[in-house]
Parts: sequence; structure tokens; C-alpha cells
Amino acid sequence: TLPEPFERADHTIVLSDVHLCDAEEPDPARPLWKRFKQRDLFIDATFGRFLDHVREIAQGPVELIFNGDLFDFDAVTVVPDPAPFPISQLERLRGLAPEEAKSGWKIRRILGDHAAWFAAVGDFVRGGNRLVFTIGNHDLELHWPSVQEAVIEALELGPTDRERVRFCELHYVSNGDTLVQHGNQFDAYCLCADPLHPLVKPGERPRLRKPFGDLAGRLMLNGMGLFNPYAEESFIRSAREYLVFFYRYILRIQPLLLLTWFWSATATLVLSLREGFLPAIIDPLALEERVQDVSRRANSSPAATRSLLALSVHPAIYSPWKVARELWLDRALLLIAAAFLSFQGVSTVNVFVRTSPLWAILAFVILLGPVVFYARGVNSDVTNTERGIQLRLKSVARAAGVERVILGHTHRERHTGLGGIELINTGTWSPAYHDVECTRPSGRKCFAWIRPDAGGGPRVAELRLWQDPGSTVFRPDPPPRPLLPRLRKGTTPGMTVEEFSVGGDEA
Repeated sequence: TLPEPFERADHTIVLSDVHLCDAEEPDPARPLWKRFKQRDLFIDATFGRFLDHVREIAQGPVELIFNGDLFDFDAVTVVPDPAPFPISQLERLRGLAPEEAKSGWKIRRILGDHAAWFAAVGDFVRGGNRLVFTIGNHDLELHWPSVQEAVIEALELGPTDRERVRFCELHYVSNGDTLVQHGNQFDAYCLCADPLHPLVKPGERPRLRKPFGDLAGRLMLNGMGLFNPYAEESFIRSAREYLVFFYRYILRIQPLLLLTWFWSATATLVLSLREGFLPAIIDPLALEERVQDVSRRANSSPAATRSLLALSVHPAIYSPWKVARELWLDRALLLIAAAFLSFQGVSTVNVFVRTSPLWAILAFVILLGPVVFYARGVNSDVTNTERGIQLRLKSVARAAGVERVILGHTHRERHTGLGGIELINTGTWSPAYHDVECTRPSGRKCFAWIRPDAGGGPRVAELRLWQDPGSTVFRPDPPPRPLLPRLRKGTTPGMTVEEFSVGGDEA
């Protein structure tokens, strides 16, 4: 059958942040090293059953949207041997850079380890359904045409079925009523500075300009395999919890973790600053053509595309201290400064009055208080991102001409209303776990289902929880609370957060 026009959709399914990656082979000496990447935790089989469930509930052609971070190119650390391209020593330690040939090698490795996943998705498309990829920050390498072609080849689609697949750089408008966007454009650490022109040329070969957050994942987190990059609580711990974690796991498996962290964080800071200030590769004679092409595939207008780009946050890369703070290098520098001032101060006093070196330790303990107070005051990046989303939501919806916005990226499932705009975050399907042994999953596998209204009105949306088999309407526990600070009356009209009721179910 001929594909339906992308501008119209009755049933739309949206999910995000699956983070498909290559399999980590178990190491007998370090069985918990990157446990979250091991093959027995793959969700390929359950996703096949999920697609069967989608067919049951929709009962008609479906528009399936992978809303960013379907793949995690940054977590692929294996390199080819022999290599068909030059590889630096840093790449051998932390994974290949985002050049087209290297990205092609990484996607083929991921596809090979998830053959069952793509067999199920290919069968879904061949059944008359549509497939849309909106590009996130971890799968930014989908910008390469050869990488997109490798994905389509893995789906084993014929010429007609290929027309049912689209790749979108920034956003996608479904049926004229719903804006679908990954959400990293509202995260100063992870946004693509220019998704229409993401290439830079630092040397002989062009490569993608990776956001700071992705460089940190590749250069730093890939060397810290006992920390789960998909679970925020893996990094945010109290001092006591860190001591217990170090004693139970780090001391035996990676006793020099602090050294690994320091050099890789420093490398991330240097490379992030270098990448951020490189000029983008832009064809000045094709600027308007590029905007029109991106807008056409997104079912959008050039004016809406430009407005959405303008509503992105300012990249953190232009604030080096902000980047250093996210890497915890600010804490390290403050501790070094406190130690230097303590011993230097006591040494200076000792020139005039004989002083015990123990006074230096006392001075350091006193100076440690302000350092700890400062560290405790640093807000979570995810919380800051959600606050930025709420502040921009009405403008984003107005730019796209919709009253419903679906995002991902933060891994926090949510279905709320803000100033008359319906906001859905589909959470995460990633291998996020609370514990190193990966026995307690973190996050819930949610998806948005937009369907026709039984009464003939505009389409209605539900955020549903996949429970294998079947799904239920997602009910937050506890209910989501507003992130916006209390504003003075009249400063921002309509900026309120309330629970959203859809189709008679509390969502």
C-alpha cells in the first residue's frame, strides 16, 4: 500500500531515551564493570511485545516516533582492529570521535547487537505504519547520511516502505496538533548549538560538534564503569554514601578512580572549549534551502523552525566556570586552594612565630566548611532543565502552532498542563538502575499515545506505562509539583502548573 502523507496521523506513539548501545562482554575479574550494558539486560524482546501491543490498542496505521536518544553513540568504546581509519590514543581509551566513517562503524556495531529489535521495528513498518526519528544529543551522529542509510538497511525495507521513514534534526509536528522535540535544546550542557549546521572541521576531516554533556560521557564516564550514566542518583550521593560506595566497590575494582576522574574531566573541559569555539561548516548559498528542507520533513514552516531555534537556551560551553562546575573541577580547585592557603598561611606565620604544623590542618578544616556549603548549593542539571522548559513552554507551543508538546531527555516521566499547554515527558527506556548490580530499575518505561477523540473532537493524549504485557495510564506517585519559583502577581500571566485530565483518566 502507498504510504499516507506525513502531515496526517490518527494514532501517534511517542517514546524516547532508549539508549541502545553495543553489548559489554562480562569481565570475570570485574563482573560489575558496566553491568548496565551487558546483553542479558537488553530490552529487545520486550520491545517486540510492546509493538504488538501498539497494534492492538491503535487498530490502524500508527505513526511511531523515537523522540531522541534511541542510540547512544557516546557509550561505544570498542574500536576496530585493524582500523580502516586513523585512531588517536584518546579514542582507543574512550571511544571513536564523531566523524562520518567512525560513526558508521559504531552504528553497525549497535545494529549488530540489537538485530531482534530492528527485525521487530522493520516488521512494524512493513505492516503499513510510519517511523520518525527525531535526533537527540546522544544520537547526534544520525545527522550523517550514511548512518541513516545503515539504520534503514537494518530495517530491511523495500522502496515503498522506505518512504514511511523520516529523520528530523530539531523537531516534528504530528497531525498539526502536537510538537515532538527531544528537549536537549533546553539543556545548556547538552544542546546541539546549531542542529541545522552541526559540523565543524578541526583537522583534515569534518566531524560533528558534540555538546559538552556528550563529551563528558565519552571522555569521562566511559572510564568510570561502576557509575550508571542514565541514573542521576548514581552521581548525587551524600558524603557517607560515597564513602560506603568507595569501600564496597571502588577500592577493589578502581582504586585510582580520583586520578581517572581528574585527567578525564580536565580533558573534557579543554576539548569542550575547543569544540565550542570552532566555526560551523555552513554553505551561505544554501541557508534558506536548508531551513526549508528541515521544516518540510518536520511538517513545519521555516518561520516555526527559526523560532524554535531561537528559543534554545544559551550553551554552557561559553561559560567555562559553569562547565568546570558540572565536572566537579570547581570543587577540586577550591579544595586545592583551601589546602594551599592553610599551609601557606601557617608557613608565613612561622617566619615570625614558631608554629606547629597542626595549625595548618585546623585552618584547612575551617576553610573546608565554605567549600562544602558551596558544593551543597549547586543545583541538579535536570532540575534546571525542567525549569527552563516550563519558562519557555508557552512560547515554544505558540511558535509551532500547537497546544501539546512532547519531550524527553530528562528521563522524568510527566503529564501536566502549564498555562493551557499540555506537556508530556515520556521518561526513559534506558538501562538505568539504582544499584551497581542492576537489580532495581530506575525510571519507568512510558510512552505517549495520541488518538482520535471518541466524540469527534481534537485528538486526545495519554501517557501510558508499559508493564509487559499490556499498559496502563500513568499516574504519578507522588504527583508532579511545580518547579517554577513563586512569582509576584502579574509578572508572568498564566504560568501555573496543574495536573492534566485526559479522556476521563487522571494523567
